[in-house]
Amino acid sequence: MTGTRPAEPILHVDMDAFYAAVEARDDPRLRRRPVVVGGTGGRGVVASASYAARRFGITSAMPMAQALRRCPSAVVVEPRFDAYRAVSADLHDIFRSVTPLVEPLALDEAFLDVGGSVRLLGAPVDIAVDLRARIAAELGLPASVGVASNKFLAKLCSRKAKPDGLLHLPADRAEAFLAGLSVGELWGVGQQTGQRLADVGVRTVADVRAIDVAALTRLVGAAAAHKLHALARGRDDRCVDAAVDAKGLSAEQTFSTDLVRADEVRDTLLALCDRVARRLRAAGVRARTLTIKVRDRDFTTRTRARTVAVATNETPVIQAVVDELLPTAWSPPTPVRLLGVGASQLIPADAGVQLDMFASPRWQDVERVADRVRDQFGDAAMTRGVLLGRDRPVNRASSHDDLSSAPDG
Repeated sequence: MTGTRPAEPILHVDMDAFYAAVEARDDPRLRRRPVVVGGTGGRGVVASASYAARRFGITSAMPMAQALRRCPSAVVVEPRFDAYRAVSADLHDIFRSVTPLVEPLALDEAFLDVGGSVRLLGAPVDIAVDLRARIAAELGLPASVGVASNKFLAKLCSRKAKPDGLLHLPADRAEAFLAGLSVGELWGVGQQTGQRLADVGVRTVADVRAIDVAALTRLVGAAAAHKLHALARGRDDRCVDAAVDAKGLSAEQTFSTDLVRADEVRDTLLALCDRVARRLRAAGVRARTLTIKVRDRDFTTRTRARTVAVATNETPVIQAVVDELLPTAWSPPTPVRLLGVGASQLIPADAGVQLDMFASPRWQDVERVADRVRDQFGDAAMTRGVLLGRDRPVNRASSHDDLSSAPDG
């Protein structure tokens, strides 16, 4: 293999039903059975479903009660996020052994640019075959891989390859491959945009190519119109960004009984802020953007976000922003089914950070000590005074920490 950059240097690796696959690997009794990972309370939701469970129409984010109605024989397993993060760390070590150009999207998926690896490791397809074999041998898990000329096509190929497959799309076949696909296959086309396009007869990728850009602009806006026209022709000029460690961190909690009191909502959000801040510190990153998520009894979900002047991983700072955002997303006594706190736009913690001349370093020292105590003796060893007896409520139906918001594959 020469040093010439290959035509299809981008890989998208996506683990199959990641949480459920880890559980089946660790407990052989679960293999080939319909496995659902998620909260078991009355308000529990599905975090991951094995492919045996998916045959019954069970999907991620579905209420657990609905999932069990569809498949009463399903085995429900409580999530073990520490185990999933440990497997993810090993997975990404495998990725980085192939190329330094790795852009993680979530615990279980990433883009890889292997253009610089071909002289040592062979063609991109050969690298993809070897990656899948190593993941199976070293981690005991299935993975699907897409190989293509850019990120959009590689991710599309990995989705088409599921479960446990590999799909290589030669660059000169991309337009023909895309032509007959539904417009919903294009990146960024959700249900509303898809319906708006369908209303004017644009249902396939070929239809997008045929429609005038000006007409498409009137439907979806100028920026989206130009992006859709490019994607419809298989064009995507985004590079694999190895500086991106993770799109974000989040912590969520679903309740078996709705919260209606303001003090319960605020105390729960404080506990979530604490969890997010601790995970940011453990990952060695700070966040520029903080998000609050509130879901009502009727599943109406409101999210509010704010970008702060100085990136942070400190609980008091995150809590202050969340307290300011809360009134814009919720007002009592509206019943609350789910609360979440997120952090995104992550940068390395040791990157140049503007100092606040009025801030005290004492909170940072306190939180570092608290982290060490919890790491050694467990989360229950230390908590905040306001949360004594309340940071692990009986009312918790399910609790979820994750990287990014990508659904489990």
